[in-house]
Amino acid sequence: MLPLSALLLGLLALALAWPVPAVLSRARWPRRDPVAALVCWQAIGLAGGLSIIGALLVHGLSPWGGSLPEAWWAWAQHWFTGELPAQPVRGDHWVAQTLAAVLALELLGVLALALVRTARTRARHRALLELLVHPVPGVEARVLDSPVPAAFCIPGARPLLVLSSGMVEEFAPDELAAVVAHERAHLGERHHLLLLPFVAWREALPVLPAADRAHDAVRDLVEMRADDVALRSLPRSAARRTLARAIVAAAEGGAPTGALAAGGGVLTARVTRLLDPPEPLPRWGRPLAVGAAVTLVLAPTLLLLAPALV
Repeated sequence: MLPLSALLLGLLALALAWPVPAVLSRARWPRRDPVAALVCWQAIGLAGGLSIIGALLVHGLSPWGGSLPEAWWAWAQHWFTGELPAQPVRGDHWVAQTLAAVLALELLGVLALALVRTARTRARHRALLELLVHPVPGVEARVLDSPVPAAFCIPGARPLLVLSSGMVEEFAPDELAAVVAHERAHLGERHHLLLLPFVAWREALPVLPAADRAHDAVRDLVEMRADDVALRSLPRSAARRTLARAIVAAAEGGAPTGALAAGGGVLTARVTRLLDPPEPLPRWGRPLAVGAAVTLVLAPTLLLLAPALV
């Protein structure tokens, strides 16, 4: 059973490494429901990692037993007793075991490193900005003296929302409210945590086109989600035009590394979506997308455990 599981896990890993991310990144429905699309991207990342590591692990341990728990236990005993399994252990089995361990350690290590590095960068920027920004009456953010319109937030344990003085002076009150609502949406829904695994994925596997594709797609989707949340707090009459004008103007200012900015993502797609909103998904659309994501995560899990259940 284990060789079949390894083959199926390998095919699933191959699908999640290229065609599935390519299809999802080109699809138009994610713009209709960024939340459902974000759930799908998270599932692709998790299932992809489980599949490739699982395929290598299962193939490497296949001579030691008919199921993963049995093979794992026999493999562990081998290092104490020196007893080899009845089936021959070839070189490719040892290579697969080594690659599984290396890949697992690399993915977890890069994720931890990205977390620490991003946290340090944000802490450094926050410490510097706290020396430069100041409160302004009537403005729900700290203000940085700069003539260039800019708006961004530094997430973390002590989040910081920053507007430039140029934005405060030039923007109308409703536009300022739109920008602040957008940034508060990033902080409230902790969008930086949704992005972090894909930053790590791109750093761990830079040669994999899907890593770049997934990172860019998730970055754009969190911006669209923040736009949607911001619209709820604005007067409905001209909320979309107000927010569109604000994010276009804010794009000029940029943002520090590790920050989430109102002008981030693919600006043209966001503005088009605001001014010409797509039809929302049917009522069954989000449950279907979430169900597909759950199935995607369960698939490699079941392939790993199924031989032990038969």
